[in-house]
Amino acid sequence: MNQFDNTPVMQNNSGEPFYQTWVKALTKPYESTYAEIGNSPNAKATTAYLWVFMSSVVVSFFTLLMRGAIMGSRFANLGNGRLGNGIGAAALVLICGTPVVAAIGTMFFALLVAIIQWIAKMFGGRGNNDQLAYVFAAIGVPYSLISSVFILLSAIPFVGLCFRIVLGLAGLYILVLQIMAVKAVNQFGWGQAAGSVFIPGCAVLILCACVVGGSAALLLPAIRSAIKGIN
Repeated sequence: MNQFDNTPVMQNNSGEPFYQTWVKALTKPYESTYAEIGNSPNAKATTAYLWVFMSSVVVSFFTLLMRGAIMGSRFANLGNGRLGNGIGAAALVLICGTPVVAAIGTMFFALLVAIIQWIAKMFGGRGNNDQLAYVFAAIGVPYSLISSVFILLSAIPFVGLCFRIVLGLAGLYILVLQIMAVKAVNQFGWGQAAGSVFIPGCAVLILCACVVGGSAALLLPAIRSAIKGIN
């Protein structure tokens, strides 16, 4: 049952607005949905990158705004002069940091999609980078915008734990949708789709573990000498 019949949904010439595509991607979790989105005339990687960048700007803004508010409340007890400096620093980080974080997030998204599609090609996938990037953005961008609201709500004491749990469950749902999207776009089996998604993630974890372990090995002698010096 690895063959995927997408003949009823290959055509998508309606030119529907982007928000309808986002709603469809989240609320209609079917392979035919992602085959239709991927085969849309609008399915371009540049459009996907624009969506990701704009959503990253919003998410970064809310995240930095929340952290700036926390910093401002801490500076409030240190006097008016320091309070003004704290607010100015927070505003500078908010204005300058938001587009930088968004650009980095977009580059990571583009790299991840390219790696996943490259692995999918090795498994015999028939899709391309434009299709997969467009479908992934249609799934991930609305989730990111919704999660930005939950990030603010998660700062509420006690109640915030519930929102963190909801975000975690929603993240698992998005992961399932992404695997289904890879399967639909590339028209192969569940095993190949799961491998295409999880292999890059495992590679990144292994790389991070190697970097952390190597850094710890290099810094350990310096830490020991510093401790001896303190003693």
